[in-house]
Amino acid sequence: MASSALEGSNGTGLRDRSKGDGKMETSTAIKEVEVIESVDNEDALKPGKTFGRTPDGTTFVVPQTHDMVSTLLSPRQPKNLSDIVILVILAIHIALLFLLPPSLQSPILGCLFALWRTSYNFGIGYLLRNQSNHKRLVWWARKSGIFDAKQNPRICALVKHEIEAKISDEVRSGDYVFEKAPIEYNTWLVFRRVVDLVLMCDFVSYVLFAISCAHVPAGEGWGLTAGRWIGGIVLFMFNLWVKLDAHRVVKDYAWYWGDFFFLVDQNLAFDGVFEMAPHPMYSVGYAGYYGISLIAASYPVLFISLAAHAAQFVFLSVVENPHIDKTYNAPAPRRRSTPPPTRPLSSDGKESYTAILADDYTHAVKERKLLGKLDMFYNTHLCTALLVFYLAVGAMVTPNTPMIKVIFLLHAFGWRVWHTVGIGSILVGQSHNKAWFRHFLKFGQTREEAWDQWKGLYHVSLVMCHTSFFIAGWKFYNLPTGQEGMVLFRHTLGILLLALQMWTAASIHESLGEFGWFFGDFFFEQPTPHLTYSGIYRYLNNPERLIGSAGIWGIVLITSSQEIFMLGLFSHVCLLLFIQFVERPHMEKLYGSQIRKEAGVVKTIKKAMPPPVADGVKSFQGSIDKALADVGEFIEEFLETAKPKLTQGVMGVVKDTQLLISHYPADLSLTFLADGHAKYDAKKYSIAILNAVRETKDGIATGLSVEFGQPIRIVWTAPVNHSRLDWIGLYRIADNASREVTRIASMGRWTALCKDEYDTDIAEKGIISSDIKTLFPENPNEEILTGELEFGGDKTFWSNGVYEFRYHHDGKHKVMAISLPFEVIINKAPLAADKTEEEHFIDMQEMQESVENYLFPVIVRCFDKDQDIAPGDVADEFGGLGDGKYAKRIVYAVKEMFGVDFAPEVVQADGNVRRLAWRICNAKRVLAPFSMNTSGTPSPFAPER
Repeated sequence: MASSALEGSNGTGLRDRSKGDGKMETSTAIKEVEVIESVDNEDALKPGKTFGRTPDGTTFVVPQTHDMVSTLLSPRQPKNLSDIVILVILAIHIALLFLLPPSLQSPILGCLFALWRTSYNFGIGYLLRNQSNHKRLVWWARKSGIFDAKQNPRICALVKHEIEAKISDEVRSGDYVFEKAPIEYNTWLVFRRVVDLVLMCDFVSYVLFAISCAHVPAGEGWGLTAGRWIGGIVLFMFNLWVKLDAHRVVKDYAWYWGDFFFLVDQNLAFDGVFEMAPHPMYSVGYAGYYGISLIAASYPVLFISLAAHAAQFVFLSVVENPHIDKTYNAPAPRRRSTPPPTRPLSSDGKESYTAILADDYTHAVKERKLLGKLDMFYNTHLCTALLVFYLAVGAMVTPNTPMIKVIFLLHAFGWRVWHTVGIGSILVGQSHNKAWFRHFLKFGQTREEAWDQWKGLYHVSLVMCHTSFFIAGWKFYNLPTGQEGMVLFRHTLGILLLALQMWTAASIHESLGEFGWFFGDFFFEQPTPHLTYSGIYRYLNNPERLIGSAGIWGIVLITSSQEIFMLGLFSHVCLLLFIQFVERPHMEKLYGSQIRKEAGVVKTIKKAMPPPVADGVKSFQGSIDKALADVGEFIEEFLETAKPKLTQGVMGVVKDTQLLISHYPADLSLTFLADGHAKYDAKKYSIAILNAVRETKDGIATGLSVEFGQPIRIVWTAPVNHSRLDWIGLYRIADNASREVTRIASMGRWTALCKDEYDTDIAEKGIISSDIKTLFPENPNEEILTGELEFGGDKTFWSNGVYEFRYHHDGKHKVMAISLPFEVIINKAPLAADKTEEEHFIDMQEMQESVENYLFPVIVRCFDKDQDIAPGDVADEFGGLGDGKYAKRIVYAVKEMFGVDFAPEVVQADGNVRRLAWRICNAKRVLAPFSMNTSGTPSPFAPER
């Protein structure tokens, strides 16, 4: 996405909506037969028509619309009032460039650009996020009546004229009728005009700011000036091509975020620029900004371009990606429990090799992740942190003498050699004859232990390789004196290259996962090897080859040191050799013809090249490949000669390395708080909890309780004239010191009393009934209103504690009534409480069944009793675990019920109640010796049973 008429709007995030074959069906819910049955037969038979469907299932013909630039600037397109307003505002911007004094041009135009960029990324972003989550734009349109001639005739007539003027052909053909079109489509058409205004002003103000800052640096020769202009024009034209090609692919529908309002049955083939880079309109689609910065020769223009580009990525992360995941990347259907499949047997009755491979591969992929979360109880994390700490402290306390610098340089050199030759040799040996596994099996250890040791070794090596290079650059870095040329540019570009490498590493890990990051296919053979190109690998075959080393050259630029340059060059060459002689041979052996010859970016560039240029590039590439092949033959001969000694040395190092709640409604009394408003009778406000259980102890009532995860149903009463904006919130009882005013946010745990009063569907979620007339108990001659609400899911607390409901007046925080306090409780599971410690674990099967029986209903409640994701029995797979909130609820419940503390990743790995129950039983058995003292009585430190 971008910020201008050349950049347009949506379309970039659509990269994630595409399937593996590069095509996307933007509305999988729309089937051709259903569409034809839902619309008029005459429309269904029209060729080339696109059908849309609103969230409520209404289908309609989507009229053809036109792009932003042609709509505003083409004399062939009809102009309406909104077009004139936008053009006048653009003219005012241009006039400012000529009317403002030179000293004020840059500050004012820069502020204007900041204003429009903020309107784009945060203004439009706010509107789209609310439309995605709550359909708020459609709600506003319906509430204001801008499409209702009876409710708001003048505005409705104006809006109708504005819309029909832009799609006059469709109006004449009958494809569009304002009164019959879905409100979602009409709202989208109005939203487009807002987008046109913001994006056009954003681009024009940016160009005007660049013009006001443009100058020729003092002492610059004509050659450098010409180079700047040529480079800038090339980048700008490339930017223009990216936008035009992206619009060719995504059309107006996605260009203007149409899928936030409705879906269509278009199939989009994601070729062209969408094969060149991820999110092309957010990434390479901003090349024009840097081209203009180059032409202007202005650091202010460069830095404001970087800020705008960064804001666009924030927009992508906060607005686009969540909507894409919700709309197009729905989780796979949950697997229901089935009888255990019978493993295929070989001719001698033994388990087939393929079945064993499948189990090994699945176990290796699902095991606990080493990356992503620092855990100092992991020896790998602890050792890595200590090594980095010692290296950093050593760099800080040692002087920058030539000898010390050489030591740090050699230290970085040594780690790079080890990471290339040492790690590479281990992988080659593992690929050829499983040498790594053989070593550990020789001493009675398992493959799993060998795999864990390898991951720890590789992690330490990779971290120290990068850290030692960074520390060496630090030792060779000298603060700028202010007299060196291009200092600011070098530092800026260096930091950008470091950020590019970090993004590349994150993208690689996201695509490959933990298993692929640690070269898992060198260690565990897949039952059916299949190579897929997703994520960053859709665009590049080996991102490490170039942008994966960008940080190296970033440090080289920042230090501007010959020694670091040579170290960086050596590091990059080592990386290329590692790919060529370690990774590539194994990939060819494992995947064979599945390896593609050309990456997406290469195919896109070749298509855009003129034939003579393409032939020249092909010839040059052939020369490079031949040179690499010659180097490869030399290195293979050398390695073959040195193989015995090298293997002996590596395995010696390996040998010495040790990495390191409800049955009866409660009869509640209520607390009333006077409002002080004469027209509201405070005594008529009340809140009662319907499914709270009154706890008793020795026959004495002690309080109210609700089972953990149980939706809480309440009934409220209010005067007949109560405000329709009244609402009820749920709070911890200790969080509010005042009983008259609530002073903390409800954090989403609130529900409105009446529908259609708040511009978010969260407010209405949980309303069971509302404004039902009944008699006031204290005075049967008076009427009051009552209703029921239910607080469940994200609207309740998922932890033990004492809570209360508060009734608030008129959309504010004035408290009218407070419920009696109630406690959310989780009962401890009484597992074999009357048995001795030995008897407790005699029958693990009996214990597991007991755990399953206690655990299953709680887990169902943790999934909000949603049939799509909650298990139907103990063997059903969990659904929705991509959202970590369910796993966090479950591990909290397990800790409270059984005294065993798990990480949420354990729930995701186990995947059903039966496996989780087995893990709990095993954990209880492991912890049992510490739960009792020698006399057999419970230890004071044991979990409560």
